[in-house]
Amino acid sequence: MLCRTANDLYWVARHMERAENTARLLDVTQRIAMLPERLDRGKAHAAPWRRALEALGVAERFEACHDKVDGDTVVDFLLLSPDNPSSIHHAFHAARENARAQRVAITAEMYEDLNATWLEMRGIDAARIRNEGISGVLEWIKNCSASFRGVMIGTLGRDEGYHFLRLGTFIERADWAVRMLDVVGSDADLAESREVRDAVEYFQWSALLQSLSAFETYRRLYRESVNPATVTELMLLNGGNPRSLRTCVARLHEVLQALAGHDGLEVVRQAGSLAAQVQYARLDEIIDSGLEPWLQDAMARLARLGDEIHRQFMSADDDAPVTSRQPAMSQAQSSLRQ
Repeated sequence: MLCRTANDLYWVARHMERAENTARLLDVTQRIAMLPERLDRGKAHAAPWRRALEALGVAERFEACHDKVDGDTVVDFLLLSPDNPSSIHHAFHAARENARAQRVAITAEMYEDLNATWLEMRGIDAARIRNEGISGVLEWIKNCSASFRGVMIGTLGRDEGYHFLRLGTFIERADWAVRMLDVVGSDADLAESREVRDAVEYFQWSALLQSLSAFETYRRLYRESVNPATVTELMLLNGGNPRSLRTCVARLHEVLQALAGHDGLEVVRQAGSLAAQVQYARLDEIIDSGLEPWLQDAMARLARLGDEIHRQFMSADDDAPVTSRQPAMSQAQSSLRQ
């Protein structure tokens, strides 16, 4: 397969997965921002929206364009802005353009699905969001991503193109498995009693599970009440969760083995090493040695893996997009250490 074809298909899947996960990020941020303790406290209402920007690594870009951080401006920036390369608008447009360049490598149904999504996206603006509500738009975005994956699985032959699409999906999803943990920060400054702190913590981590469509999965796998430790384990180490870091890096290793045909390539070695590290990790050991350094290391290794994938399979294209995107995990999981 030509390097350009591999690159375009890889980024079709990454952009669609990115759009979905950005919608999930906005969903959980809105839920947390609506806590009564926040609505009663001025600047505290902006903190979840600022954390969302920091989790994506776009806080500086946002501040260069906007004077204040609030729900409306962050939603506009992350959902509607055509000038923000991290926005959902940009992701849908880029996915459609990549697919248009490789129409012979995908099925007609896949392109029609992407094209319909982009045409609908063009009709969404701030006025429509105010009139219809943000929740319905976010659900539509998640459904568009799910629809594309379903059409791909149901219509595309299992050749190299299919593998590169899966590769893009799983590396983007693995990145977000870590990134989403940075959205739920500590609200100890808002709580006046231990009882209130417990209630706020339960609501925040439950909101994260609901935004990831993982609340029912959590209930099936864990008997205890929702708490930071078990949610973190579900998102990082639990092989029964289709969106966990463990599941994603295991699938990455399998796809790269299929593409390489053997384990001799450096990109396969890196993927296998990361998959083994996550598979045999224990949450108590991670917390004892420091969760934030572990998360930073995981994201750095994912970034290096993305760079190696590009070097191995797509390096003939000088104008290929950059895969790395690492924000600082400044507030990740402070509640786990309390």
